[in-house]
Amino acid sequence: MHTFSKSKLLALRQCPKKFWLEVHRPDLLEYSTETDARLQIGRQVGEIARRIYDRDGNGVLIDVQAAGFDHAFERTPELLRTCQPIFEAGFSAGGALTFIDILLPEQKGDELAWHMIEVKSSTSVKDYHYDDLAVQAFAVKAAGISLASISLAHIDSSWTFPGSADYRGLLKENNLTAEIMGRTEEVEEWILQAQNLAAQSIEPAVATGNQCFSPFECSFYDYCSRNEPKPEYPVAWLPRFSSAKAEKLAAQGIDDLRNVPDEWLNGKQLRVKTHTLTGAVFFDAAGAASDLAAHPLPACFLDFETIQFAVPVWKGTRPYQQIPFQFSLHRLDASGQLEHIEFLDLSGNDPSESFAQSLIAACGEQGPVFVYNAGFETARIRELAERFPALSRPLLAINDRIVDLLPVARERYYHPSQQGSWSIKKVLPAVVPELRYDTLDGVQDGGMAMDAFLEGIHPDTPPERKNQIEQQLLAYCKLDTYAMVRLWRVFSGHSDLNL
Repeated sequence: MHTFSKSKLLALRQCPKKFWLEVHRPDLLEYSTETDARLQIGRQVGEIARRIYDRDGNGVLIDVQAAGFDHAFERTPELLRTCQPIFEAGFSAGGALTFIDILLPEQKGDELAWHMIEVKSSTSVKDYHYDDLAVQAFAVKAAGISLASISLAHIDSSWTFPGSADYRGLLKENNLTAEIMGRTEEVEEWILQAQNLAAQSIEPAVATGNQCFSPFECSFYDYCSRNEPKPEYPVAWLPRFSSAKAEKLAAQGIDDLRNVPDEWLNGKQLRVKTHTLTGAVFFDAAGAASDLAAHPLPACFLDFETIQFAVPVWKGTRPYQQIPFQFSLHRLDASGQLEHIEFLDLSGNDPSESFAQSLIAACGEQGPVFVYNAGFETARIRELAERFPALSRPLLAINDRIVDLLPVARERYYHPSQQGSWSIKKVLPAVVPELRYDTLDGVQDGGMAMDAFLEGIHPDTPPERKNQIEQQLLAYCKLDTYAMVRLWRVFSGHSDLNL
């Protein structure tokens, strides 16, 4: 009888073909940077959880990576005879193999029982977590261990870090005993299905579909989709097209815009379809100019870059809170003179207060402040105002002046090269072809900016590399706001301005 790890049984729950490939063709696995980042965050949260649940330092960690599986399976029964917290206890029983984040002893009369806690870096209980815990509980009970209760602890995104490495309150525990305890037969069925699938020499014939991306993007997707015909104009280019409609089309074998009935589309979707297929640019120049006429020069053009941590590192911040560390601002006066102001903090300290002070000084007190996707910047400014009450009034005054260019672009402009997207990364090269993000050195999008920031503040980063990162970040953010200036010039009809 084969024994399957929890991860393989969860792969089976997502897709039988994914499970089969993990068993027979692990060489095809292609882990994304997102997967690696998620695993790294999970390890960090797990370390904090051990501190939270073992304040007296009496617990024992079974280091599977250092000592190996055999040691973990030998050490676990020994520790279960004691009365102390156990971290990463290993179980291989009933055909399932798993490691438990936390086991806390509980005395039930004369019997020693255990409270099992699975720790997740998410901010809520997800549907797939129930299957996760069901496999774990099955393996523990199959090993003859008495479980008193089962919980899932996840990050509480409303908690504020008080500093001094005090992470009490980071995790919110949910008792799921009632939901998990009665699923033994269900897990046994999964294991039987896994046994049968693993014995097959030919991979299952499963077409790609929604299961490839839920609950996570499958690492075999490129392999599974390699021979599938790719539509020239994918239905996915339709903005805000409901998944229910997409599924109905897929069931009819429709995956190309050319075959989507017009009556299924709203006005914007129909515009995307029409102009994508004809290759013609849509531009309501008069409408765009009218939209912007109420916001005359002088004006500022503003963009932020932010970082977020699952486990906060700066006092007064929350888990996954977007902390601004950089801004670029172009100021355009009534005569067409353009000035650039920028801020970047790579010191490793909390950049928030100095960011806020510099932002207030850069924006001045008059004129519109143009951004692209105002919800992001206005939310960050509100958070800064809440954290620094002395700066609240001038910060919120900036919010009152903000004008969003995104709705203007979305309503008044569409180029076939946008492929249904109005992100500035798509709109800029369409409107201003000589400006492109892919020509930048090192940092070309927000995710790369976050990675560069983390490398830039790391104490082991050499000074010359830190200088290089600084220049790359400044160039990237500067292009964002210069792009807004150029878009504004086209949309507002100010072709007379030499920018």
